[in-house]
Amino acid sequence: MSKITHILFPLSLTVLVASLAHAQTSASTPKNTRSYHVSKLFHVGGEGGWDYLTVDPEHKLLYIPRSTHTMVLDATTGKTVADIPGQKRNHGVAIVPSVGRGFITDGEDASVVIFDLKTYAVLGTVKAAADADGIIYDPASGKVLVVCGDAGVLVPISADVDPKTGKADAAVELGGKPEFLVADGAGKAYINLEDKDQVAVLDTKTMKVVNKWATAPGGSPVGMSMDRVHRRLFIGCRKPQKLIVMGADDGKVLGDVPIGAGVDATLFDGDAFASCRDGTLAVVRETAPGKFEVVQTVSTPRNARTMGNDPTTHTVYLPTAEFGPPVEGQSRPAQKPDSFMVVVVSATAK
Repeated sequence: MSKITHILFPLSLTVLVASLAHAQTSASTPKNTRSYHVSKLFHVGGEGGWDYLTVDPEHKLLYIPRSTHTMVLDATTGKTVADIPGQKRNHGVAIVPSVGRGFITDGEDASVVIFDLKTYAVLGTVKAAADADGIIYDPASGKVLVVCGDAGVLVPISADVDPKTGKADAAVELGGKPEFLVADGAGKAYINLEDKDQVAVLDTKTMKVVNKWATAPGGSPVGMSMDRVHRRLFIGCRKPQKLIVMGADDGKVLGDVPIGAGVDATLFDGDAFASCRDGTLAVVRETAPGKFEVVQTVSTPRNARTMGNDPTTHTVYLPTAEFGPPVEGQSRPAQKPDSFMVVVVSATAK
């Protein structure tokens, strides 16, 4: 377990918070709608990178995979509540309060780690497939759904599986490299196939792919979220850099808007959001029937590319860190030691 220290704001980062809170660019936003700003930074520190952040809105907790361990933070203060060790290269967390368990994907180990939501003790592991990555819980089937990029499959796991001796269900071949997914709660799941520029539609009761829809004019789809009331998918694409709005019943593309470079996640909470590696958080809204626009671009620290949100407070949490200057021959600059942080973006009613 990593020892986590609470770091006081140095002057430079205090100035950064102030500047980020005001460095917004907004289009004409309709009256009586929310606007967003960076309200604080949680300086967490510790070793490891990060990937998908999961929010438990009921208990105000943040679950953050940190490569070899998974941190649990208080969403109000940023203080460490627990640190779950024992992973090789983790990616995402799904929590299932009805069975009191959490599930962590470990891509390098091709497995899913199961832990207790009260004690955070590791209960066991279940084998998945190579590059176990995105993970969600589907209440319609009672399954935890795991997409495995290198294997090109989705692996269903019963939420109440025996963590010591149990096994996953048969893998579902997707015909492409999956990145992330959402479920509508009524028997369908939608999976981005990054290398095919498609969304695969899965019937979670039969565990069969029933359709595939093109994401054009967007390509290389990675982020995925859903407006379940209006049955719309929001798909973050990298090539070109667009947020695609797609009908969840027929795959019709309803709109596309430009976003920043290096999108990794999207979410929906009345507005749609796309978090990008270039330090932008696009806020997309339906400004007129069938018309979608970027109404605000929130400036964040660079590499704040994934996120989670608390729908009860409309707060968005984005993990990132400080990085050194680019080094020739390296694809990415080196992460500065003990600089990991969570950016908190708060909503203001207008």
